[in-house]
Amino acid sequence: MNPLTVAISPCPNDTFIFGAWILGLTPPPAGLDSRFFWHDVQELNQGAFAASWDVIKVSAAAALRLQDRFTILPCGGAFGLEHGPKLVTREDFRGTPRRIAVPGLDTTAMCVLNAALEGRFTPVPMIFHSIVDAVLAGEVDAGLLIHETALVFDRYGLALHTDLGEWWRRRTDGLPLPLGCILARRELGEDIHDAIGDCIRASILHARADRASVMPFIASLARELDAATLEQHIAAYVNGFSLDMGPDGRAALNTLQTFRDLS
Repeated sequence: MNPLTVAISPCPNDTFIFGAWILGLTPPPAGLDSRFFWHDVQELNQGAFAASWDVIKVSAAAALRLQDRFTILPCGGAFGLEHGPKLVTREDFRGTPRRIAVPGLDTTAMCVLNAALEGRFTPVPMIFHSIVDAVLAGEVDAGLLIHETALVFDRYGLALHTDLGEWWRRRTDGLPLPLGCILARRELGEDIHDAIGDCIRASILHARADRASVMPFIASLARELDAATLEQHIAAYVNGFSLDMGPDGRAALNTLQTFRDLS
């Protein structure tokens, strides 16, 4: 078999989850050689629709649309418990935001924002790390922040308009917010799927037990570089659902599907 191709984002929760695997600190799945690729979340979504890689981290909203070609693995995903995407504006902005910078039309953040604002806005897609500057420059009324930047928006002098994590919790009676999932090509087969899942779990457990072995790698790819923000991001999105989404995680995905169907 050719090397297993694996594509993830460079954000800290992904690199924490996959770091030990990438660095060769845990055995590869089923002894397979693996090649890794890093891309922005929307690029990953688009690559998944084109079936560009064998294993792909995608937005949960995109994963729901790809189940004819991919299996959603029960581990490796990102589920928000207390945190989620943030809709922010300039501090002097008044009124209702109409033009909103979003980190891709296929992202979970976009799906939840659309539900929260009932579609009453014009999305302006751009790469996620360009959104802060677009808001500050007045190119858009508001920006939808994801990844670690959503945790430190006030550092840029931005004001919180809507906390979509809080909105989701109120609407779903406290279900976790499914932000990202790991997909594996269906044709790989269940045995390889299981081996990949075991490898992901081993990688997470190694990173938890020996953080020093993976943190320099994580920091080398992160957008926000201070150690406290990296740790805050990992704590926010790497949790028990990353090891196994379980019934609550699947219920959260089903609820997200309902929001998608209504949009």
